[in-house]
Amino acid sequence: MIRKNILITGASSGLGMGMALEFAKQGANLALCARRIERLEELKETLLNVNPNINVYLATLDVNDHEQVFSVFENFKVSMGQIDRVIINAGMGKGASIGTGYFEANKQTAETNFVAALAQSEAAMTIFRKQNAGHLVTISSISAVRGFRRAMTVYAATKAAITSLSEGIRIDVMNTPIKISCIHPGFIRTEINEKVKNVPFIVDLETGCKALVKSINKEPKNSYVPSWPWSILHWVLRVAPLSVIKKMS
Repeated sequence: MIRKNILITGASSGLGMGMALEFAKQGANLALCARRIERLEELKETLLNVNPNINVYLATLDVNDHEQVFSVFENFKVSMGQIDRVIINAGMGKGASIGTGYFEANKQTAETNFVAALAQSEAAMTIFRKQNAGHLVTISSISAVRGFRRAMTVYAATKAAITSLSEGIRIDVMNTPIKISCIHPGFIRTEINEKVKNVPFIVDLETGCKALVKSINKEPKNSYVPSWPWSILHWVLRVAPLSVIKKMS
């Protein structure tokens, strides 16, 4: 099925920006939102240079403003006529080991990555249920399969919650035209991890986003991307001893 009108949150940088570029090349109309409207305006210019035949709609959105999430999504629907796919991508990675004095940073990550994702899911599914059609895409992480330490502790927990949330929504709409995909990126170089060195199997942003879009277009229930090595390694991670997990984080 062709998903012509695509909404992406957290689109001003990183995976959101990279996916927008790939979808523009494929001729999709895009509804893009993020806190930094000036970055979105720059991205819109780039997208229209890549493909002048698409429509690009922009909105400022702080996903932690839950009422704003609902209004922005609904306004995009009015502008586009129909939203075919929503990609819940906005997120963050602040934090530190539990009990070391960084509760506010950990809480901010938990609220942004899960509670705000819940609000986005509610807004998207409200639209899709009324349309009786649509494709909800949640961006989880390879870290969802296990607990991790230090700055990854809360981040990994929120991503595990996203995976579980996605499955619950999927069960709710089984045997309907509404599809739910949960995508688990491996290590892709973005602003969040640009200062982290010695990351195993990391790929550049363009390579990672090409893999993401290729997977999303297949509309899988769950996928791990890039497929090499993560389609295999995620099984290994599930059974690896904690000493191995410790070395990865």
